[in-house]
Amino acid sequence: MMRKSRMLNKLTGTLLILSLILTVTSGCGDLRNFQINAPGGEADDDFTSLGLAPEFDYEVPESLPSILVDQIGYAVDSNKIAMINGEAPPETFSILDEQTGREVYTGKVENKGYDASVNAYISYADFTDFNTEGTYYIQAASIGRSYAFQIAQEPLESLFTKVFKQYYYNRCGLTLSSELAGEAAHNACHSREAQMKDEAMIKLDVSGGWHVDESGSRDVVKGCQAVNTLLLAYELYPDDMGDDMGIPESGNGIPDLLDEVKYEIDWLLKMQDAKSGAVYASVSSVDNMTAGYILYIDGITMDATIHFAATMAKFSYLYQSQDREFATQCLKAADRAYRYAENYLADISQEQYFHAAAELYRATGGYQYHSVVKSYLTQNPEPDLENDFVFWGCVTYLSTKQKVDMNLCNSVTQNLMRKGETISYTSKDSKLLVATDEKQGSNAGLLRSMTRLAVVDHIITNHEYATVLENHIHYMLGRNLLAISYLDGEGERNYRDIDVSLGVMNQVDLNAELLLLIAAIMDDELVVGEE
Repeated sequence: MMRKSRMLNKLTGTLLILSLILTVTSGCGDLRNFQINAPGGEADDDFTSLGLAPEFDYEVPESLPSILVDQIGYAVDSNKIAMINGEAPPETFSILDEQTGREVYTGKVENKGYDASVNAYISYADFTDFNTEGTYYIQAASIGRSYAFQIAQEPLESLFTKVFKQYYYNRCGLTLSSELAGEAAHNACHSREAQMKDEAMIKLDVSGGWHVDESGSRDVVKGCQAVNTLLLAYELYPDDMGDDMGIPESGNGIPDLLDEVKYEIDWLLKMQDAKSGAVYASVSSVDNMTAGYILYIDGITMDATIHFAATMAKFSYLYQSQDREFATQCLKAADRAYRYAENYLADISQEQYFHAAAELYRATGGYQYHSVVKSYLTQNPEPDLENDFVFWGCVTYLSTKQKVDMNLCNSVTQNLMRKGETISYTSKDSKLLVATDEKQGSNAGLLRSMTRLAVVDHIITNHEYATVLENHIHYMLGRNLLAISYLDGEGERNYRDIDVSLGVMNQVDLNAELLLLIAAIMDDELVVGEE
């Protein structure tokens, strides 16, 4: 074996020497005459690819900032916290003026450690005592800088108006002027009569209402959900609902939120069957090669009918001081829908029935409605407040000026208080200060919880709850591990750049909960942050 190895080494050495001699005598210039047989030649028949051909579809990994901030900003005199995502955070951080790059503040980083719920190491950069108005960014050694943010007296005021006006932009059957709608301006759409999906010969005028998707559909259930939450926001925070928010009805002496809701209510009335009182589910638009588009009305459903009954009753009660005649028309429509639904109780849930009865009881004082409410609350001493119908019904029962069962009211109040405490504790237990998970995809659960907490905070005005509410808007506006703003057109890094399904303002029901959250924060006399 040794001898054979020496022979191989000698042969290899000889070949290397010959190769060097050839290189010296021929010169590199001869490489220009080196040719590869064209495809199909004899050489190709013996060539086998190793599969190492270069690919040019390489995607550069996205670089996210490690310093997470609310990309809109923080209120003066509020607690201000940025978060740092990383296992080895720096010891200090600096705040720099965005225009000049001048350092205006330095602080220490507080390491909070690992959070298993989001699979991340989180630290805090607290700059609560820095209150100079301006636009800034945060910078720290080895991890770079944050997105820009503002410190201002009322950073949420313009955002509140923008969230509200999303409903105006979604109006169907109305020309939106560039003066009021800007880039969202368009001519009246979907104004022609619609035909029943199952009976094409039957056509109805169902123009109006809010679009619920990009195809221009309108949906009774989703519309009612949005209206219920918007009206709740109006009840809790009437001082935030001005008459100058930039819709066609502004300046008419009626709060713009009620005007906007009435636009949807007018459409809902068109969706009620004139004979039976039942309610059609939705209107959809389908493109047609010859006719342009065809509007279809989906059939009657019990979900749409019982939602309609509750929503119309709620609106009639709150709108009677503005227009008693129209409010009475809505109340009659609500009662007719409710009575129709009573014939099909097997097709609706007890929770839906309870909610509708609670709204009608507050609006009328009718004994038959009260008996339904008392029966449900008696049989469910710990009602599921995660359920929207239960939540809305309970809040309405507590708000009614009619005669109530005080024992049931006390029980409902205690359940709401426990719910608020649970939400607050769960949120504070997370190092992101919101009860989210690693995916951070859907915000529906977070907004639902904040709607509950806003009601509890309104009842007892707890600064701890105000903190939790504020932390959630910071999260929505960029203080999350994706470093994105979930609101349309807000922040340097927007959800539309990542995944359009993550939006909040493009969903009529979630947008209403977002508006309520912002109103709750604006309404608190003193907004404080995490201690």
